[in-house]
Amino acid sequence: MPWRIALDHARGTNAPHAEFEQLWAQAVRRSPHHYGCHVAALQYLSAAWYGSHGECFDFAERAAQDALPDSLVQALPVRAAFAFLTGGGGSAVHRRRLDAAADLAVALSARYADADPWPAEVRNLLTYVLVRLGRWEDALEQLRRIGPYATSFPWDHVSDDPLGQFLELRDGIRLQVASDRPLRTRTAPRNGDVPYPRSEHDGRPGPDDH
Repeated sequence: MPWRIALDHARGTNAPHAEFEQLWAQAVRRSPHHYGCHVAALQYLSAAWYGSHGECFDFAERAAQDALPDSLVQALPVRAAFAFLTGGGGSAVHRRRLDAAADLAVALSARYADADPWPAEVRNLLTYVLVRLGRWEDALEQLRRIGPYATSFPWDHVSDDPLGQFLELRDGIRLQVASDRPLRTRTAPRNGDVPYPRSEHDGRPGPDDH
C-alpha cells in the first residue's frame, strides 16, 4: 500500500509531527484498519524514533480498541510492549499495562487456527514479550500455536541469528516450564511409607529381582 511506504519514508527522513499527522490522516481516511499503516505509525511514535513509550502505548491501545474483530491491529499494544522491553530506557511503563497488552494478544492469537501463517509474526512477537514478563506457560502455548512458522521479526531485532535465537528460546521455554511443573509420582506398593521404583516387568518381580 503506498501510504505505508509514505509513512515509513516520513519516519526515515525525520519528518516533523505535523507532516506525519497529515500523512496519517490521509492513510486512515482511505484504509482505516490497515495493519501495516498502524505499525508504521507506531514506529514513528516509539521512543526509538520521535515519540515516547507513553505516546506509543496510548496510540496502540486506542487503535486496538477501535479495531475490527480478529484484526491484527489488536496486537499493536504488544508491539508497544516489545518496543519498551527492548528500548533500553526511557519513561517507565507499569507492569499492568504490559500484561494487559500481552493478554489482548493472547486472546487474539486464540481466535486463529494453530499453525496459521497469517498471525505468525504476532505470535512470535508475543512469545518474546511473554518470556520477558516471565509468563512461561503462556509462552509455551504460543510456541504450540506458532507451529512451523518462526518469523524473522522479532528475533532479527535481538540477534544476528534470528532462527538460532528462536530455537534457543524455544528450548529454554520448554526447560523452564518442565522445571516449574511438579514431577508426577507413580503409585507403587508400599513398604511402610517409602515408595520404590517399579521393575521393567509391570511391577512384578523378574527372575533377577530376588
